[in-house]
Parts: sequence; C-alpha cells; structure tokens
Amino acid sequence: MNPKTITPTELHELIRQGKPINLIDVRTPAEFRSVHATPARNVPLDAIKPDAVCQNGSTQSDEPVYLICRSGTRSTKACEQLIKSGYANVVSVVGGTEAWDKLGLPVNRGKGAISLERQVRIVAGLLVLTGAVLGYFVHRYFIGLSAFVGAGLTFAGITDTCGMAMMLAKMPWNQVKEEAPSCCTR
Repeated sequence: MNPKTITPTELHELIRQGKPINLIDVRTPAEFRSVHATPARNVPLDAIKPDAVCQNGSTQSDEPVYLICRSGTRSTKACEQLIKSGYANVVSVVGGTEAWDKLGLPVNRGKGAISLERQVRIVAGLLVLTGAVLGYFVHRYFIGLSAFVGAGLTFAGITDTCGMAMMLAKMPWNQVKEEAPSCCTR
C-alpha cells in the first residue's frame, strides 16, 4: 500500500489557513539542525513509532501526521512503518525539505551537516578504493572488501534499505547534543 502524499505547497497552505499540523522530520538530528521546515519537529527514522508521532500522547488521532525528510524517500519509508503498525493517517511530503526550501517556504537554518546520502557515497567510495588498492598492493583477498560494498549497495538499491545509512545515522557526528533552554529565545 502506497502512503498518501502532499506537496509542500499544499501543506503550507493548510498551515497558512491555521489548521493544526503535526509535521515530523525523520532525518538525523544533525540534518534536521542544518535546515528544516519551520513547523517540523524531529523524530529520526529509527525512532518512528506511533507513540512518538502523536503530539497528545495517544497512539491514534483523527488528525493526519505529516512526515518529511530530505527528498521524500525516508518519509515514505516512515509512513510504511507506521501503516504496518496500525497508524494509517500518515502523509508523506513529496520532495521533502529540499522541495520545501526550493519553493521559498519558511525554514530554520542552523549549523550545516553533510546529508546521510552523501555520507554513504563517501564511505562506500572510500571502502571500494581501499579494497582495490590493498588488493593490488598487499593481497588479492582485499578485493573482497570492494565486492562486499558493491553487494551491499546492490542490496540497498533493490530493497530500498541501506544498512550503511542506518549505521552512519547513529554515529556521533549525526547526533545533536541537547542545548540548555534559554528563557530569552523562541
């Protein structure tokens, strides 16, 4: 079952009309801190559960929960997870934060971060290069490292599940330390 979708423009129009919106950004905390749609709150994909998405603490609501990520892939995956766990009133924002920002809709910008997708490409590329170099200069068995990464990327492409991305999302540089609340900021 494909989750329901909404465009950033349609969602912003609902916000402009004063409708209560529960918008959840499922990216890593570091990505969220970098730039996010103004009304969004952060619940990373690996923490998505029905009780995490409801603002009032209940596990179900008549109001839809809107999910957004960088480009739409992770929010769709989050919608599917919630639908499987019985929470059907979820909607993925098409094009994600990239589309929201490109349309000039309100965003909060903070400290920059490398997106999770770029981190995967960097690490995969370095592992393949390392395997090839070590296989040529040290021992041919090191070519297996390149083959392993290639197999992992193929699996990720077929299943739309990336183990490397899940591991990288948990790395310290993708986490954000809680900042002490200030009485003078909003």
